Amino acid sequence: MLNFKRFLWLALFSLTVSYAQKPKIWTSADIHDAVQKLNVLGSVLYVAAHPDDENTRLISYMSNHVKARTAYLSLTRGDGGQNLIGPELRELLGVMRTQELLAARRVDGGEQRFTRANDFGYSKHPDETLTIWNKEEVLGDVIWAIRNFKPDVIINRFDHRTPGRTHGHHTSSAMLSMEAFDLSNDKNSYANQLNLTETWQPKRIFFNTGWWFYGSRENLEKADKSNMLDFDIGVYYPSKGMSNNEIASLASSQHLCQGFGRLSTRGTQSEYIEFLKGEPMTNGDVFDGIDISWNRIEGGNAIADILKPIEVNFNYTDPASHLPELLKALRLIEQLDDAHWKVIKSKEIKAIIQACAGLYLEASASEPTAVPGSTLDLNIEALNRSEANIILKSIKLTTGTRAIEKDLTLEHNKRENIKEELNIPKNWNITSPYWLNSKGSLGMYKVDKQKLIGEPETPRTVRAIFQMEIAGEPLDISKDIIYRYSKPDEGELYRPFEILPEVTAKLSEKVYIFDSDQQQDVE
Repeated sequence: MLNFKRFLWLALFSLTVSYAQKPKIWTSADIHDAVQKLNVLGSVLYVAAHPDDENTRLISYMSNHVKARTAYLSLTRGDGGQNLIGPELRELLGVMRTQELLAARRVDGGEQRFTRANDFGYSKHPDETLTIWNKEEVLGDVIWAIRNFKPDVIINRFDHRTPGRTHGHHTSSAMLSMEAFDLSNDKNSYANQLNLTETWQPKRIFFNTGWWFYGSRENLEKADKSNMLDFDIGVYYPSKGMSNNEIASLASSQHLCQGFGRLSTRGTQSEYIEFLKGEPMTNGDVFDGIDISWNRIEGGNAIADILKPIEVNFNYTDPASHLPELLKALRLIEQLDDAHWKVIKSKEIKAIIQACAGLYLEASASEPTAVPGSTLDLNIEALNRSEANIILKSIKLTTGTRAIEKDLTLEHNKRENIKEELNIPKNWNITSPYWLNSKGSLGMYKVDKQKLIGEPETPRTVRAIFQMEIAGEPLDISKDIIYRYSKPDEGELYRPFEILPEVTAKLSEKVYIFDSDQQQDVE
């Protein structure tokens, strides 16, 4: 008999294969956009209840127009929803909808967060919702998200003042967000979190209102908007060749299992947010009174002096010409006392440096899967497509204990193919969604490790760390091990490299129907 838990793992594994992504291709315009974003130190957290509740128009606007770091906190993974494209329901659907959210964020430029709340299905009232959910745990998870993401501004998708008017999960998300706004800076609230993070106070919180809240577009036109901010979310981005609302349409269309595929729209469109709480604004800027430049942190002025000229005088025909200054800025960022922005901006500028150098690094396993204790071939590709002086000093695999010395100069546009062995330790964990590793309840996932709470996926543990030297400066670049292959009818494909249990099985049919209580053979 096939154990249900093992069967669930196998089904989850089959889902992860479908969502593997090719490496991002950077154009010069993409690099310049990233430099602009590098020079903005502001954050927005958007809060709602389910995958597909998010307003992709506003997330895209904040990420691509304002250039702020923007995240969507979905309290659930949508296990209780429908599925228009397949048979997957409950846990399998939650995994699928998680991947659809991540696909949407890759389009609109946002990040993704979750809580441990389980979508148990439709709820008529937040009182019911917060009884089935463990309110204290979900509230703690919202506070955990705020303390880690450190948003300057929070925007709620739903209104906390209208219980019973909409799905109980919806209103609950807003109620918990309002409560967390007041508690996230209280050292006595969820004090155990402060062993791993620190308190944080967002500047202000808003409600993303619209005509649907007022009953009609006409009623919205007549409404008092003195306490609202109005954004034209139809702004056009020449560097992308698309308007913000076109990007938003593409992002929301990633929610395929919920039937959210839609036509793109263009042109001026108004989006409103209502001020709820926090420091009042003296102008129409959501970041009023918040310095979102490098000036907000000690030591940032020297970094701005390097990066601002790159943004203003960007060399689209030879981005590699900026490498010396970018590397100098990286060294200054790594010396910052502000640990939060140091981590974020170090990651951003390393990606920009790699893109400017036209540096391609890939580690592809010879097989898509392996079991703990096994060994397989690893194909490594390294390519320098710029005139910069780049040396591959060594490669360190996270499954090993020592670096593989190379000291290989990467000549201009000359591909280097390196063969190594990938040894998977016997005690290595198998690939699985962390929130399903332990049995939860109707309303809650069970996650024992505090650091994992809120993460969209289980962090990949099999990686290659390329220790490079670019223009004389050391730079470590980490890459997940992947599996790259091709099919005659689909072309080049990528899938994540997975660690499987020693014994696995695949059922020959998706559905089995038993018309009696007699034993039947299952292949």
